[in-house]
Amino acid sequence: MLLKVENLNKSFKGKKVLKDISFELNQGEILTLLGHSGAGKTTILRCINSLEHCDRGSIEINGRLLCKDEGKKSKYASLKDIRKIRRDMGMVFQNFNLFPHMSVMENLIEAPINVLGLDKKEAENRAYKLLNKMGLEDKAMAYPFELSGGQKQRVAIARACALNPKIMCFDEPTSALDPELREGVAKIIEELAENNMAVLIITHDMDFAKRVAHKVIFMEQGEIIEKGIKQEIFNKPKNEKTKRFLSI
Repeated sequence: MLLKVENLNKSFKGKKVLKDISFELNQGEILTLLGHSGAGKTTILRCINSLEHCDRGSIEINGRLLCKDEGKKSKYASLKDIRKIRRDMGMVFQNFNLFPHMSVMENLIEAPINVLGLDKKEAENRAYKLLNKMGLEDKAMAYPFELSGGQKQRVAIARACALNPKIMCFDEPTSALDPELREGVAKIIEELAENNMAVLIITHDMDFAKRVAHKVIFMEQGEIIEKGIKQEIFNKPKNEKTKRFLSI
C-alpha cells in the first residue's frame, strides 16, 4: 500500500469541508475522486501533499506517517521528514504551474538538481527521456508561452515524473483539453500505472473516470457517499445520491 488516509477532517473558518475521509491506494492502481465543485476533492489533494494541514486524521505515504491522529488533532512529522515523504509524491496542477521564465528543459531539471542532487548532465539526460516519452523532444528549449494547452499538460506530467515519485496526483487533468488530447493524457496515466506508480485523480469528468479508473470515490459536501471498483460504482450504484449524480 502506497497511500493510506484515515478519518481525515478539515475545517475552514468553522466550516467543515472534510468529514472522516478514509481510503487506500495501492501500487499500480488508478483512483479517481469524483464530485461537484465544493465537494472537498482538491482539499484532500492539498492535505496529502502537505499544502494544507488537516485538523484530524492520519495520512501514511509509502509506509511513513505524514500525520497521525492523536484524538483532538493530528500530529505532523518534522519538516525534515515531511520533505523526504513528499519526494514520493508527484503533483500535476490544474493550471500546470510551469515556471514561465524557464525553458521546458529548465523546468524539468530544476527539481532533480536541487532536490535529488543530480548533476546537470544526468538531470538533462533524464529530462530528454521523459520528453521523448511525451512526444515533446523538439520542445526542450521552448518556453511555456510557446506551448499549447496539451503540450503544457505533458510538460507538467514530465516535470512531476522527473523526481520518480511513487504516487502521482492529478488535479482536474482534462479541464482544458479537447477529446483527442484527453485520450492522450489517459494513455499516459495508464502507462504510469503499468510502471507500478499509484495514480490519484481529482475530477468532475465522469467520462474520463470511466476511461481510466480502477477504483472510484464519489464525494458530496465533504463526505464520501460511495466508493468501490469502477464497474460496480458506474453500473450498479447503491447510494441514491450517486445515482442522481450519474443521471445528470
